[in-house]
Amino acid sequence: MRLLIRDVEKAMVEKPEEPIELAGWVYRIRELGGLNFVILRDRSGLIQLVVTEKPDLSLESVIAITGIPVRNEKAPGGIEIQVHSVNCISKADKDIPYRVNGDLSRIGLETVLDNRLLSVRNPAIQAIFKVQSTIIEAFSTYLRAQDFTEIRSSKLVGSGTEGGTALFAVEYFNKKLYLAQSPQFYKQTMVACGMERVFEVAQVYRAEKHDTPRHLNEYVSLDLEMAFIESEKDLIELEKAVLIHVFTEVLRKNSSELALHKATVPDAAAVERSPIISYEEALRIAIKESGNARLFDISPEVERLLCEWSMREYQSPLVFVNEFPRRHRPFYTYPLGDTLTMSFDTLFRGLEITSGSRRQHDYQAFIEALPRFGLKPEDMPGYLTLLKYGCPPHGGFAIGCERLTQKILGLSSVKEASLFPRDRKRTNP
Repeated sequence: MRLLIRDVEKAMVEKPEEPIELAGWVYRIRELGGLNFVILRDRSGLIQLVVTEKPDLSLESVIAITGIPVRNEKAPGGIEIQVHSVNCISKADKDIPYRVNGDLSRIGLETVLDNRLLSVRNPAIQAIFKVQSTIIEAFSTYLRAQDFTEIRSSKLVGSGTEGGTALFAVEYFNKKLYLAQSPQFYKQTMVACGMERVFEVAQVYRAEKHDTPRHLNEYVSLDLEMAFIESEKDLIELEKAVLIHVFTEVLRKNSSELALHKATVPDAAAVERSPIISYEEALRIAIKESGNARLFDISPEVERLLCEWSMREYQSPLVFVNEFPRRHRPFYTYPLGDTLTMSFDTLFRGLEITSGSRRQHDYQAFIEALPRFGLKPEDMPGYLTLLKYGCPPHGGFAIGCERLTQKILGLSSVKEASLFPRDRKRTNP
């Protein structure tokens, strides 16, 4: 029976000097004197094979081997296989257009993405998506344990949830629909109908004409909504708990993937002591940190400055900025006085990863607020139905999965954390 590479050492202890079977991809070939060294790769790692006869193999060929595992301190992982037989299951073309075993630090991002069908075979790139898988699993597991129900909402919608114009239009029979910017309306619907606590993990779409290391036009959003909150601070405390669980699980399950990227995750104490500061206070701190009095918004530069300040003052890479002005928040955000809102952003290692708020649940107050956003009641009959027939105070947030992955691993671009990224110029593969 085929073993995974990670199980070889266990097999050596349980059944010493007994042949084993492995299968995987040829990652590297090296000839040295009368010996041939082949590095084999499977989903669990790499191992060195020692082959006495020169094998007729090419890089990335799929092979199965039998042999005896022995200890060798000079071999990767301290173990190598003295091969008895090699079976080439699928021979790869020798004219491979991308070096799967190349040094990623010397390969440009565009080359990596242009050759995605091959570059994703690289162990360091696969590590990104193993970590991402753990993030999604941990997010979902924690919320289920807190009595949240997972939902699946439509990604074809009649209008934009965020009230903006950055929408991808879709021909839908004899009408025009749009790809959803957010499951916002559906989350609120399920809260209002009595589920109280819901979450969704799914793609969302933003037709924004940007080309930066922090933006994607399609990304995975970790969304949740919950009823009977008093303010955005209830949501911030929930997100702290979610992030602690996510970081703990990534450290537990993905230590080898973190090591490949020389990455670390914050411990629970660091998350707990992360500061909560108002929008106005955040600008004052950023101005003081930079000496630049012309900072008027939470820009990427300000996000970086605030996280550096938090790391120095609180030994935490996280900052929660709340009480944003109404002009910066969607129409459904709950007001705090005349000019502010019960809203927040989460900044992590210099990048916004989360946006959230308490939502307006009062029907009459919502109607009265619409003109401030250039909206009329007839523009959103569905939303009014949501509020008209009894809706509890509620709120929620959304974490950008790729951004969180990027900042955990220290990647230079969020595109690296998207399996098949979509931006202004990239629609393949």
